[in-house]
Formats: sequence, structure tokens, C-alpha cells
Amino acid sequence: MANVGSTAPDFTLTGAVNQDDVEVSLSDYAGKNLVVLFYPLAFSPVCAEQVPDFNEKLGAIQAKNAEVIAINRDSTFAHKAWSKELGGVDFPLLADMNLGVSKEFGMALEEVGITTRGVFIIDGAGNIAFKHVEAAPPENTLTADQVLGELDKLQ
Repeated sequence: MANVGSTAPDFTLTGAVNQDDVEVSLSDYAGKNLVVLFYPLAFSPVCAEQVPDFNEKLGAIQAKNAEVIAINRDSTFAHKAWSKELGGVDFPLLADMNLGVSKEFGMALEEVGITTRGVFIIDGAGNIAFKHVEAAPPENTLTADQVLGELDKLQ
């Protein structure tokens, strides 16, 4: 289980940024803060609000020396279709189809085969600086503005 203060588990996943295939590793973000969104399923109602919210605020997040990635168990093909449906997503939507990375972060709901919803902020040194695992109902879902507030605490 990945907890605040611990070193973030290293990973490499494939995914999509808009319609482009990408391969992303945690090490790609060394020296920057990284916001990691874990979400259950593309095309689901809450996810269809949260991901566009972060996409809309991506410039403000990047202004705080941070980037955003999103991880779930959907395939790269589903991510490309969903990105298109959303009008484009400018950060990586990464496929964790075997839930390996989700398990390392403690975010896998293995009994139903999906990732639970949550947000981690990994600092530039690769340590977990913030963690929010979301329980139902969706009112517990963090907004991009709330994450911007957490990023302010790291500066």
C-alpha cells in the first residue's frame, strides 16, 4: 500500500493522449510533482466529470510544476474512444489492464476487477506527498481546484 511519505511505486504503462499512443513511466516526471488520478471506468458518469475538470485546469496545474496522469483498467482503445467522446484529453489516460499498478498503490478493487477512485500527488523526489482514496458517494470526488490547493502546500 502506498502511503504519504513513502516512495511511490515505480511503473511503466501504455495509454493515450487524445489519439496518440504513449508509454509513460514514473521516472518521466522526476523533478516535477505528479498528480495521479485513479478512476474506475471510462464512460462512467462521475469519471466523465472528473477527467474533463482536470483537463480544463491542466494549465493551472502545470503552472505549479506538476503534470497529470490518469490510470484505470480500460484498454488503450477505450481510452482513445473516450478521449474523443470528451473532446480530447491533454494528459495520459493509462491502461492498467491487469491492475498491477493499481494493486501497488492500493487502488485495485480485485473482487470486481476495476480500480477505485482516488488521487495521489507524487513530489519531484518520487515520494507520495498527498493521498485521497474516495469512497461512495461521488460527493467525495476531489476536484481539480482542491488538488491545486494541495499543490500549493508543496511549494
